[in-house]
Amino acid sequence: MSDQAVAEYRIEDLAHHSGATVRTIRAYQDRGLLPKPERRGRSNVYRDTHLARLRQIADLLDRGYTLASIKELLEAWDAGRGLGGVLGLVAEVHGPWTDEEAARISREELNERFGGRPDDDAVDEACELGVLERIPGRPDQFLVPSPQELAVAAELYAAGVPLSAITGHLRELRGQVEHIASRFLEFTTEHVFARYLGQVPPTDADAAEAATMVRRLRPLAQQTVDAELARAMRLFATRHLQRHLGSAGAPGPTGPSPVALPAETVQAVQELVGADHVAEFVRAATERELQARTMNDLARRGERA
Repeated sequence: MSDQAVAEYRIEDLAHHSGATVRTIRAYQDRGLLPKPERRGRSNVYRDTHLARLRQIADLLDRGYTLASIKELLEAWDAGRGLGGVLGLVAEVHGPWTDEEAARISREELNERFGGRPDDDAVDEACELGVLERIPGRPDQFLVPSPQELAVAAELYAAGVPLSAITGHLRELRGQVEHIASRFLEFTTEHVFARYLGQVPPTDADAAEAATMVRRLRPLAQQTVDAELARAMRLFATRHLQRHLGSAGAPGPTGPSPVALPAETVQAVQELVGADHVAEFVRAATERELQARTMNDLARRGERA
């Protein structure tokens, strides 16, 4: 790099400062993502604008954009339409979807929480699932993206659930939750966001308004799942309890045949209230259901009176 006021780079220097390889830089040039360098004698000269563009491309790639969509965004930028609103929308979607903060845990503490004995296979599977993340250069330390999720696993293990069953159930639950998230996104895109995303890339104004809508709608998926989980628990936990009480000699239910509570629902309740409070949750849900039925019955009597 020269000592001039305007920085200049050879392609090797540009690769070093940007983190991209020389081959990648040349590929970006060929695809029109990166402006051509200035030709000076037998050398190509790059400037800070090239470095900024490479960092911008890397950021968009990290956010999940394809090279084709990045090219459209950058062309809009070069045409003077601006990317402020679009990048604001990207940041809003890419930001955290939970208030929970990541934590760290040592291998020693991890062993203590799960039986006191090292289990490399279980740690490898937890890392594969993203429950734990390895920290480069620190083999005795792990990042925990969701301390709550790890705490649930520890509670289940303490209650007697094998680690293999916990991880197997997490895989099953994750697939179901990802389906719910996908459907919610399809639903909101069709009915809300389609009007903002009709033009590619969207205008600054449309992108900014879409980012505002993301902030408004962000908690709705969680609230909907919470409400539906409570409804399902009220229904299935009551039937589950009745079935087990009936098998012990208590009078059987007079309503519909009892239905066993799915394991994933039990897991969801434990994640919601903790393993120590499942029985209390079931009892409260049962009482709430009985009160609701009593109120409905009184209301119907009042209508007939």
